[in-house]
Amino acid sequence: MKHLILAAGLPFAVLVAGAQSATAETLTIGLAAEPTSIDPHFHNVGPNNAIATHIFDHLVKRDENQQQMPGLAVSWAPIDDLTWEFKLREGVTFHDGSAFNADDVVCTFERAPNVPDSPSSYGTFTKGKTVERIDDFTIHIKTEAPYPLMPNDIANVAIISDDTGCTATTADFNDGSAAIGTGPYRFASFTPGENLTLQRNDDYWDAAPEFETVDYRFLKSGPTRVAALLSGDVDMISGVPTTDIATLQNNDDISLSQGVSNRVIYLHMDQFRDVSPFVTGPNGEEIPNPLRDVRVRQALSMAVSRDAIVDRVMEGTAIKAGQLLPEGFFGISPNLQPVEYDPEGARALLAEAGYPDGFTMTIHGPNDRYINDARIAEALGQMFSRVGIKTSVETMPRSVYFSRASSGSPEGEPEFSFILVGWGAGSGEASSPLRSLVHTYDSERGFGSSNRGRHSNPEIDAIIEQALATVDDAARQDLLAQAMEMAIETVAVIPTHFQVNTWAARDGLSYVPRTDEYTLAMSVTKD
Repeated sequence: MKHLILAAGLPFAVLVAGAQSATAETLTIGLAAEPTSIDPHFHNVGPNNAIATHIFDHLVKRDENQQQMPGLAVSWAPIDDLTWEFKLREGVTFHDGSAFNADDVVCTFERAPNVPDSPSSYGTFTKGKTVERIDDFTIHIKTEAPYPLMPNDIANVAIISDDTGCTATTADFNDGSAAIGTGPYRFASFTPGENLTLQRNDDYWDAAPEFETVDYRFLKSGPTRVAALLSGDVDMISGVPTTDIATLQNNDDISLSQGVSNRVIYLHMDQFRDVSPFVTGPNGEEIPNPLRDVRVRQALSMAVSRDAIVDRVMEGTAIKAGQLLPEGFFGISPNLQPVEYDPEGARALLAEAGYPDGFTMTIHGPNDRYINDARIAEALGQMFSRVGIKTSVETMPRSVYFSRASSGSPEGEPEFSFILVGWGAGSGEASSPLRSLVHTYDSERGFGSSNRGRHSNPEIDAIIEQALATVDDAARQDLLAQAMEMAIETVAVIPTHFQVNTWAARDGLSYVPRTDEYTLAMSVTKD
């Protein structure tokens, strides 16, 4: 019998459960998006972070609603305006039997922001912080200004071993020689493009996972994932295609779990080059970069029918976005609503900006990272073309896309002019997208780490930085909301929608949906 359960803390979530119980000690999961690396500091992106959570622990853990819990730190508190003290958990061992202590934390924070060729650095969480070892199980983290979001940042950094990880290369993690953490599962094998196998860590300091072995299979094709689930080749899948939700919901042998995530799908535009490489005049001639004009960016946002994206492309399984986090998250503005679809207004703004005949551009995006990502890009191309911007679409695998989008130009800058991308707020509040996507790019200070459009506004920067140094929660909420409003007003980025994610499982398995979108073996239980 099917039943409906609300998942605590989520704006929208359902669980439709089947009746049988799984008995296998091996859990096989079909993943929609594979990790680009096992190195927990190589790429700050959801699939990598989710896998890292199995092998490595964090000082601060998060539950399915991103609420903080003790991890490798048992407590934390500010001891003065510029210093946080973390008390570390004693008796924890790495998978190779070595003992965890403060040295591992210190070396982790030295390595995390400095991994070569990182498409999106962890420097956004570590820069401006000095980690001091006080004794084996006490560390102090110092900042130049008061920093109330310290636990939020620390929760994003996976702790590696001073003995085996801190001098290791990304390749060492990928072949398993350095993939030695304190987490609930041990690394067994990793074949890019195929699968990752994990074995339960029976010496784990916290509750032991239910399954002895986990086999993650990388199945980027939606129909392939669904077929694998229905045939019994896998026990569970992430990223259920929107076209299959209704059919699976009516299958008594399949359970669905669904919830709104913190991930916004948005558009970044080249705002730093005088001439943009994938933007030309109506006849292909070179023109000054129109994306630097706020009126053009406003026109592009008005040209997007968010209702059509949600209703037709996402088949109702998404929520229109007017800012960078959905309702219920800290730091959002109550004053922002999704921009209304207004093609006539868009044409008028383009004419006012000096483009009555429009221009030509290319949208670049991934085809295997977000729900319906290639279809969304195609729909956007059609919408822009309707208002006079002749738009072509080019999508590619995420393994190629992100490195090119971040640093693929001959100068090492972002390669593309106009991109489709997504951002999940790892910290669960608005400073995450604001400082990573909107703040001026500053690798030394860890700001703008994923600002691939290189938007820059000193006034917004100042408000973001003031918010990050404001201890009073109410005042910080107001500052973050102000920065959000300014970012939307200046069209730093164009938000389109928030993802609603769906997992499906068979044989009496249940999955607790997570706002961070992670697909964790530890969150799978037998009914």
